[in-house]
Amino acid sequence: MAVVGRAHGVKGDVTLDLRTDRPENRFQIGSSYALDLGQLTAGENLPARLTLERFRADNGRAVAGFAEVADRSRAESLRGAKLLAEVRTDEEPEAWYPTQLRGAAVVLPDGTSVGRLIDLVALPGQDLLEIEQPDGSTALVPFVKALVPEVDPDRGRIVIDPPAGLVSARPSGEGN
Repeated sequence: MAVVGRAHGVKGDVTLDLRTDRPENRFQIGSSYALDLGQLTAGENLPARLTLERFRADNGRAVAGFAEVADRSRAESLRGAKLLAEVRTDEEPEAWYPTQLRGAAVVLPDGTSVGRLIDLVALPGQDLLEIEQPDGSTALVPFVKALVPEVDPDRGRIVIDPPAGLVSARPSGEGN
């Protein structure tokens, strides 16, 4: 849903780097989010979930306040943490979490293997697919409908249609 940014003010608010196309649906006062600290080594005990108390835009950035975060130092300890929510396919049928896609086979429209998805790289303009190619090199492909016409997390497969030279591929008959 979002990555927590820097503290904003003294009451525990934080900036958010949104990862959803529908923040108005996802950020409702009283909503609860799982907290993924990843590699963070916060000095204090942080809750497993956060409850949204405040949400607003400030100079083009999302700013949020949570019931469990009452001051600036606690807000700073959350920097880099990810807010997670349940997948709601009724609201976002073509939305996926990176954990659903990591390791998926990446193929061209004709079935030629391009490699495996390492991760999604979130950038301000658009996300990128980070693909480990058969030769061990990495390719970055913009995650846009024109270049990624099919994503099937249930089958563990992503079809890409990149311009020539963006990725290297191997014939379908070679190992996976």
